[in-house]
Parts: sequence; C-alpha cells; structure tokens
Amino acid sequence: MVDQLQGKWKSISCENFEKYMKEMGIGRANRKLGRLAKPSCDQSVTNGRCDHHKTKSIFKNNKISFKLGEEFEETTPGGQKTKSTVTLDNDTLVQVQDWNGKETTIRRKLVDGKMVVVSEHFLPVTLVRTKTCH
Repeated sequence: MVDQLQGKWKSISCENFEKYMKEMGIGRANRKLGRLAKPSCDQSVTNGRCDHHKTKSIFKNNKISFKLGEEFEETTPGGQKTKSTVTLDNDTLVQVQDWNGKETTIRRKLVDGKMVVVSEHFLPVTLVRTKTCH
C-alpha cells in the first residue's frame, strides 16, 4: 500500500492550520505567511519501503529519510528536533514524533485518489491536509 502514496503531491486544502500555528507559538506575521504557503511533497518508495518524504514550499524545504520501523532524528519544518518512527498500518503510513516526551502522530492515507494527512498533536488541535497527485 505504500506504493500508492508514491509520487508528487500538492496541497489542496488544510483544516485548522491557523489554530495549529497559534498553539505552536508562531507569531502573527509568520502565521499570515504560513497561510499563503501551499506546500508540495515528493514521496519515494524503494523495494516497497518508503525511504524519503520531501516537502517544498516558497518558505521552507524539508526532507526526511527513513526505514520503516526504525527510529531516526528529524528536524521539523519549524526547526524543532524530534525522534521519529514511521510504520505501516494496513493502508496508512503512520509517523510518530517524540518531542521530548510529547507525542505527535501523523497518518498519511489515500482516500478517493487524494492523500489525506491527519496530524494529531499534543496540542488541543488536529491538523488535516488534503493533497492531490500532480
């Protein structure tokens, strides 16, 4: 199922992004800029295993490389250092980030031909992004 998530994806909608940025302590000016960003991502699969996820926007580029089930260090687009593990749960790619004891779970799944990314944070807000393959 990871193969279905392979490709270049463009963000077409984002729910609760403003709320999420505010909860993260991001200032008003940067939140305004963040709302303008429409990030794209490139997901690559080798031998049936996702090995990198690149995110690009007009403000910031970010790349993570990993092997399923193995912990790795990650620097988020916001500059935070986390320890992450990515696993496959049926048809969903699940990434768990540990922010010094606080946890974020990011689920990437194909729904009606679109990638739906649900981020459940230690914050009181759930971020939902929908992406289309281009």
